[in-house]
Amino acid sequence: MAVEDRFKGRYEAHDTPWDIGAPDFNLIHAVTNTPIKPCKAVDIGCGTGDNAIWLAQQGFDVVGIDTSAVAIEKAKQKASQSHAKCGFIVGNFLTSQIEGAPFGFVFDRGLFHVFELDEGRKTLAEQVNRHLEKGGLWLSLVGNADEQRNTPGPPQRTARDIVNAVERYFEILSLVSGFFGANRPERPRAWICLMRRRQI
Repeated sequence: MAVEDRFKGRYEAHDTPWDIGAPDFNLIHAVTNTPIKPCKAVDIGCGTGDNAIWLAQQGFDVVGIDTSAVAIEKAKQKASQSHAKCGFIVGNFLTSQIEGAPFGFVFDRGLFHVFELDEGRKTLAEQVNRHLEKGGLWLSLVGNADEQRNTPGPPQRTARDIVNAVERYFEILSLVSGFFGANRPERPRAWICLMRRRQI
């Protein structure tokens, strides 16, 4: 089953444990402490839009993209209710050229890790590279393979998986082990990876 079909089914079944109803604290920390200044930004695999909406509220000119029409409809409703000025589109980031590129900042919370093979992750990195301006930043939250667990959770990748996929196009500024924002006591472990597009 294609990735987009899998997520479409899960949104329709309301089986979306990653949708926590709030921006991820890792995004908030990175933007406020790095700092990442307001700019044109894209949230890839944006789900129901909480992270994109938060970015818009911080002054970013942001668009979110997701393959799930159900998720995008919810994101648009949330943005309208919060009076956030951001756009949302249904599409596959791997095969789309998003209007407005190049961007200064790309965010993904859990898109990188859905690709099981190096080839898919490298294709994602290449697409992010195409959409970023020189020196632009990419923050990716990735399921962490260092975690031993007996319960369901996000796909898990190694630090090597990340480096192998992104190194050609990106300088890794920081790669630290942490946790996803979650609305349950046991938060899944994550890699928090901040990268800068290489000057090539």
